[in-house]
Amino acid sequence: MVKSPAIRAGLTLVSVAALILATTSVASARPGNDGALSTADGARDAHQHGETAGHLPATQSNINVVSKLKMKNAVPEKIADVGVFKDYAYLAAWGVVSCTYNGVHVVDIKEPAKPKEVAFIQSKEGSYPGEGVQALQLDTPVFTGDVLVTNNEKCKDKAGFGGMNLYDVTNPEHPTPLAVGIGDSTADGQGKKTSNQTHSVFAWDAGDKAYAVIVDNEEGTDVDIMDITNPKKPFLTAEYDLDKTFPQILQNAPSNLTEVFLHDLVVKQIAGKQVMLLSYWDAGYVTVDMTDVHNPIYVGDTDFTNPDPQLQESAGLIEKPEGNGHQGEFTLDNRFVIGADEDFAPNGAEGTTDDSATPFQISQGSDTPQLQGGESLTGDAVYAGQACSGDPVVPPAPVTASGSQIAIVTRGLCAFTEKVANVEAAGGYDGIVIVNREGTDGCGAFGMSVAGNIPTSSVDRQTGFGFFDLEASYDNAACLAGAASLIPGLSLGSVGDLVSLRAFFDGWGYVHLFDNSTGKMSELDTYAIPEAMDPAYAVGFGDLSVHEVATSKQRADLAYFSYYAGGFRVTKIIDDKLVETGRFIDEGGNNFWGVDVFENNGVEYVAASDRDFGLYIFRYTGN
Repeated sequence: MVKSPAIRAGLTLVSVAALILATTSVASARPGNDGALSTADGARDAHQHGETAGHLPATQSNINVVSKLKMKNAVPEKIADVGVFKDYAYLAAWGVVSCTYNGVHVVDIKEPAKPKEVAFIQSKEGSYPGEGVQALQLDTPVFTGDVLVTNNEKCKDKAGFGGMNLYDVTNPEHPTPLAVGIGDSTADGQGKKTSNQTHSVFAWDAGDKAYAVIVDNEEGTDVDIMDITNPKKPFLTAEYDLDKTFPQILQNAPSNLTEVFLHDLVVKQIAGKQVMLLSYWDAGYVTVDMTDVHNPIYVGDTDFTNPDPQLQESAGLIEKPEGNGHQGEFTLDNRFVIGADEDFAPNGAEGTTDDSATPFQISQGSDTPQLQGGESLTGDAVYAGQACSGDPVVPPAPVTASGSQIAIVTRGLCAFTEKVANVEAAGGYDGIVIVNREGTDGCGAFGMSVAGNIPTSSVDRQTGFGFFDLEASYDNAACLAGAASLIPGLSLGSVGDLVSLRAFFDGWGYVHLFDNSTGKMSELDTYAIPEAMDPAYAVGFGDLSVHEVATSKQRADLAYFSYYAGGFRVTKIIDDKLVETGRFIDEGGNNFWGVDVFENNGVEYVAASDRDFGLYIFRYTGN
């Protein structure tokens, strides 16, 4: 086994984020609680928002802290998105840290220097809001007033519900429910008792009609359009799988851009049309004319530049772009689209075999020793079956030509942690790779929530077949229709290819500036805080990914960013470049999730939600 000195000294345990917990219940050979994380829905995981350990030093430039207010019952990581409307800020309290006190904090900001919490909207037990907290005015033939919209995800599967919530906040200090838990109640054509979980929501008034679009977590037709003309009786009126509706948004290369789904979106009236800007993860940022929600018209989209331009510029490293189009906004004059890519894994990972130089994707386990950037692990593939406690005992690692062995285990029947423990008990293995099982929710790439003392990764089923030169016998259609776990034709202890796994630093999530044009939009520039592209800051300084962008309502050249542990940042567009002109990190660090712009007496302010604290209100003082 080839190991760097850091590997020989013992690998650091690092949590992997940006993957969604699989919620599908399956047959006994496929436990729903095995710890699988479906990379097909990567960003919509409750765990997408990283860790809180460490922070950068306090800093302040061209930023005035107008006020800050700790939310009631706020605990680390409890506060989520923020939205501002009229004289009130709405902050989500999400349910992943604790499945209690979930809902929306209502804060009076009539005096930005003296905010005060005036109400709390309690979510249904087991449900919580996260992204896309938004209030707006509706004026339709059947309703006039201010409405708050929020999403619903679950922290208790049986108690909670999905869909969206609508509240009358015409009097924000006394909000009234209009409709709760309303959304798409079908998944892949099958009816359900409750609406699908939704990750975000955005609403707009279209005149005689009003609509909300929600991000459907549970099926590929994930652009769900709700008619909210009567917000007491919303209904699903259209839904789209955007990469099938407009296949031109897909990017053929590099091969790692496979996670294609809706994450977030906004709608803005431009030149008399209702233009939707969708953040479609590995498909990039997409603009669609939604003036007629039943007849969407493609306008434009972006591709990710290969190799990664920000990593190359900042660190001199050549790697593939990661995708991860998370959230975007139009500038005030609509000339530009600014996109924020969320990425909590500064170290990428891939593998090769001795008979193929074509890399395959791997996902490192959450709580097993992690390969860090520049580290590698090499060993002969040894088949270990399912490695569950009721199965034939995993044989000790045999003596092989390379002198090192990697146990190849198949997913199924028991949890990943149990499999790892049984391989460890067998003795002698330097690593573990778990191969996906068959089934409609199997076959492809996946991540794992798993604990153990040996580096453990996962791969898709076809790659696992290839470890033993069986890739020609793999049939993906049969895999999706099947229920098997074991790789056919192999006996325990069979030795296959020499497998090499490597990790490489590829940076945290960062910002793109695009020309808002029709067709393929040109990428004009990228921006990242310096530490996000420095391998020295990969561990121990908090999450250094951008999360959201809000553009100025007064100036076409200003954008504000919530940058998690990177703090609050401001950029100015100068000669089609993003130039940082403001920054703030508080003493003891920050953990900013949401950011929204508002005006008070002609002055522009920015509300930012700190996950561990509550509300900050800023004013930019630069030119």
